[in-house]
Amino acid sequence: MNHRLRYIILIIAGSVSLSGCTTVTQRTIDPKTVDFEAVYDAGFDNVLYPSMVLALANYRGVDNPPMFTVSVTAPQNNAVLRIVADSTLLNYVSITQETLRKKGERYTFEPVIKWKYESLYRLRHQGHIDLTFTCYINDEEIDVKNIHLNFRPVNECLMSLLDTNGELRDYRWLFAAYVNEDHPKIDGILSEILKQGIVTIFDGAKTEKKTDTQMRGIWYYALNRGLAYSSISCTSNGSRKTNSQYIRFFDDVYKNRQANCIDACVFFSSIMRKVGLQPIIFVDPCHAYLGYYTDKTKKKINLLETTITGWVNLPELETHFDSVTCQLDDASFNKISRYLTPKELEKYKSGTMTLDELKKDISNNLFDRALNYQKENYANNKELYSDTSQKLYSMIVIDEMRKQILPIPAEEY
Repeated sequence: MNHRLRYIILIIAGSVSLSGCTTVTQRTIDPKTVDFEAVYDAGFDNVLYPSMVLALANYRGVDNPPMFTVSVTAPQNNAVLRIVADSTLLNYVSITQETLRKKGERYTFEPVIKWKYESLYRLRHQGHIDLTFTCYINDEEIDVKNIHLNFRPVNECLMSLLDTNGELRDYRWLFAAYVNEDHPKIDGILSEILKQGIVTIFDGAKTEKKTDTQMRGIWYYALNRGLAYSSISCTSNGSRKTNSQYIRFFDDVYKNRQANCIDACVFFSSIMRKVGLQPIIFVDPCHAYLGYYTDKTKKKINLLETTITGWVNLPELETHFDSVTCQLDDASFNKISRYLTPKELEKYKSGTMTLDELKKDISNNLFDRALNYQKENYANNKELYSDTSQKLYSMIVIDEMRKQILPIPAEEY
């Protein structure tokens, strides 16, 4: 073997030998001393509600308990803590860093979670994620904790939960997140409403009369679009600690022309907010209905039972109306005759009422019924709506909720 070949073999052998060496890092901090914990609020029963994450994206109020907490005991004075949350389907790698000032003291922090908001917006199904938290102190890895979560569709809104103390927490204020005054379709809807001829300008809640005119215009639009009552409230959420409600977004109500009580409140409130009107959602144990301030003083509230839009189908009348005789067939007339005044019935029977006049008369009369439908209920429970100590009745003033709750954007944003 020549010297050159022996030299090459020696180099290769040395390289192989070196590559097999590993450096063992000696622990300087005992994990038992740190006692690292990563916890998801037990009240949520390991269920994550994307709608809640989106609604509270810009809010850090002390009255909103954190969903996640991490706790450590300082192993030494001025120890540097770093918590790393690994990436999942719903979040990016997220880092929280704090200084632990006093040795032996227990510290609890709310870790930063960098959510993938675009992914949350598009969740229309349930699923699972494992969120892994790694604890480092002074750049030394101490411990790893994993939290397994079931996430719900973004349409599912948390209503209440039973916390570890057996107390019921009310989350129905999250309904405000489904009110979306920024929806891109609303501008086109407002143009359609103006063409109806009921309202000539949208200028907010300046006077009771102007507010009434604007509300009747929005109401007629909903009826003329054929907004029907359709209840869907059941979800596949099997949690025994939380109670949730499936809510249709503005998109869903607009496209499918179907809504239950809360869906319709959300739909109307979105349009109202856009034009400066001031909606309120009243929530009873098994129902929700709309309210609104009649003018800028906010001294008077009108109530509106939105499910009444499903009592008639105005678009259906167009196919049963004879433009020559100005009459409906008997079956169609029997469906709507109860919603006309004696004077209007007389005009209809004379054959001088146009289809447009007929539909607007029906709409106005139903609007009046909707205004009165919840008056007795409201009078009986008025004090409860403003009493936050009870959990059955709730009054959600959308303007006020906007201070902490963002609207969940449309899917097409």
